[in-house]
Amino acid sequence: MRAVNDVVAYLKQTGVEVIFGIPAGSVNAFFDELYGVPEITPVIAKHEGAAAYMAASYAKYAGKMGVCIGSSGPGGTNLVSGAANAMREQLPVLFLTGAVPVSTMGLNASQELDAAPVFAPVTKYSVTVTDSGELLHEVAKAVEIAHSGVPGPVHVAMPIDVQMGDAGRTEMPELKKRAGLVPDSQAVSAVADRLAAGKPGILFAGQGVRGSVSKVMELAGLLGWPVVATPVAKGLFRNDHPLFAGIFGFAGDESASELISGGTAETIFVLGSNLGETATNNYNPGLTDGRFFIQADHDPTVFGRKYNPDIELLGDMDLILSELIRELEWRGLEKPGNPLDYRRPAEESGEDYNTKNVLLKLQQFLPPSTRYTIDIGEFMSYVIHHLPVLEEDTYDINVHFGAMGSGLSAAIGSKFAEPDRPTVAITGDGCFFMHGMELLTAKEYNLPILFVVMNNARLGMVYHGHTLQYKRSHPTFEQQPADIAAMAAALGITSVRVESMEDLERGAVENLMASSGPAILEIALTDNNIPPMGDRVKFLSSFGK
Repeated sequence: MRAVNDVVAYLKQTGVEVIFGIPAGSVNAFFDELYGVPEITPVIAKHEGAAAYMAASYAKYAGKMGVCIGSSGPGGTNLVSGAANAMREQLPVLFLTGAVPVSTMGLNASQELDAAPVFAPVTKYSVTVTDSGELLHEVAKAVEIAHSGVPGPVHVAMPIDVQMGDAGRTEMPELKKRAGLVPDSQAVSAVADRLAAGKPGILFAGQGVRGSVSKVMELAGLLGWPVVATPVAKGLFRNDHPLFAGIFGFAGDESASELISGGTAETIFVLGSNLGETATNNYNPGLTDGRFFIQADHDPTVFGRKYNPDIELLGDMDLILSELIRELEWRGLEKPGNPLDYRRPAEESGEDYNTKNVLLKLQQFLPPSTRYTIDIGEFMSYVIHHLPVLEEDTYDINVHFGAMGSGLSAAIGSKFAEPDRPTVAITGDGCFFMHGMELLTAKEYNLPILFVVMNNARLGMVYHGHTLQYKRSHPTFEQQPADIAAMAAALGITSVRVESMEDLERGAVENLMASSGPAILEIALTDNNIPPMGDRVKFLSSFGK
């Protein structure tokens, strides 16, 4: 049997239902095998980079492995940014690339590239297989590595002749379930002792608490402590919970910053955050200075990178929180009788035609369960700072790796993972010009996604960053305005163009959301207000002084 047959059969056995990518000669044998496997849908993107972001988003929201495939050479290199993104987000994605025949390696064959070392820095495992009898074994090994320990992407390069070669008699390997990472009982006990002492503190939550939000809030209620979230964790906590105090970090809330910098908290308990630049307001030392610092994570490499914890709690977040709550209840800790209310007043849309008011008004017309996949641009800071969270897990903000255009593709991956959830991608013209043709991918697979394009005819984040830092901005950061709604119409995609607050109407938005396929809402707006980037504004304004 051909080795590639075994690989496809194995992927089917492990529950793979969708594979994102682009066919090409070096992976034709793989796609040919999919003809006989209707259980797996190949999603043919318009660019391999976009396919990689789709696979990562799918892995995040489907709770299973994403799979992405590209050709040898340029197809593989186009996937690398997506692999780096998946690595930062700790998502299990299997990247498969074709490769030239083993017999022609080193002979300057068409689209030849030694891809394994290219992928190595941005994956947990990267290998080129040169023996047909080893292909299934290596794919299965990579899949197991992707799920084990700290999840992450893996890569297998498959030369054409290896795919088509005889694999011999092979046994289909079983996918081992990831073993839960149980926290050390003594460390849990030490943390419980500290928390039970009754001293004021703050729970500081990153995206590592996804899937454990109810336990975070249960712990917060038991302690009477406020919860502050990082920008990438926005969407995990509802704004109407009295113990949720807002976002700290890039574009965060002033109330949360004041709580961190000037509050009475003697302990800060960091849950599932690697405490990177955007989560800490440019590595603000005031986050932990003068406080007892506890950090919990499933990734041992996050401890002590910039901040040194007094206690490290290594384990799966759900297990850590369950053990802690049990320990505290065993100690007789009871919920405080009159906990403080940290809720902030809800914002309303004003009449001025600006980014803040447009986004707030738009949200009024959309279902509370809408998932917003947020691209990289000045609009992102407005989303983080102003838009409320009405239901849990409704924002996808990838400010960690910060790849422009990733939000467009994240919407598609999310929609394949959760077809019934209303999905809206908020992007900008700069991002759209990078990966906007993925609208056609959404159209071809009948995905009802609303793509909101904030069109200011410039690279807005770059413009504001340069203006703050250098007091000027190069004219090439701006461009001739383009009518994106007209472009969408030419592609046969429903669209509406908004040029004033009066143009933004409930009926128009609801009609776009009711479309049987993708739709575009273009917001033609140049907003010269400084985006609400928080301490980032101070950093850029004073850079080099």
